[in-house]
Amino acid sequence: MPQQTAMLGWGSLLWEGGSAFDGWYDEWRQDGPCLKLEFSRVSSSRLGALTLVIDSKYGSPCTVSWCLSKRTEPEDAVADLRCREGCQWKHIARLDLAGADPLPSHPGVEGIAVWAKERKIDVVVWTALPGNFEAKVKQPFSVTEALAYLMRLPRPAKAKAAEYIWRAPEAVHTPLRTAAETEPWFPGQGAGS
Repeated sequence: MPQQTAMLGWGSLLWEGGSAFDGWYDEWRQDGPCLKLEFSRVSSSRLGALTLVIDSKYGSPCTVSWCLSKRTEPEDAVADLRCREGCQWKHIARLDLAGADPLPSHPGVEGIAVWAKERKIDVVVWTALPGNFEAKVKQPFSVTEALAYLMRLPRPAKAKAAEYIWRAPEAVHTPLRTAAETEPWFPGQGAGS
């Protein structure tokens, strides 16, 4: 019997999966597990914008989105996500509730397991990229440091950063998002808004 495989998402995966990727998944639902998220990763593919990652140290609890895969093999769902994210295999997490393997050691995995069992989902996959703010910016992550970093970005990069924050699902409430949305450079702020 085919396994039910769910994919978790909380960032650009929801709005720019791409037709080749999106064709293998049903609609995104907004009642996924609660994970600690923050915009604490400097993205090389988004001109240095800060993107969302599971962050057990700086993250705030947020309900993430999820969808079911049309794939019959969980390995194919893992491969889809890895290709879409353009990352190494080690940065795609997989929780197999039908197997005998122990829970993987990813932040939030216990909550994901409870959520999946309640929905009778066999396998859950998600992007497990780490936060890298401190390594890239050479300062510990804080809202103040993150805002200062965003302010230093050139205009095109700042626009990418604002777009990413603005397009994140409404359920994603983090201290950085709240602070960024009050900045004059953020869409909807400033004169004439």
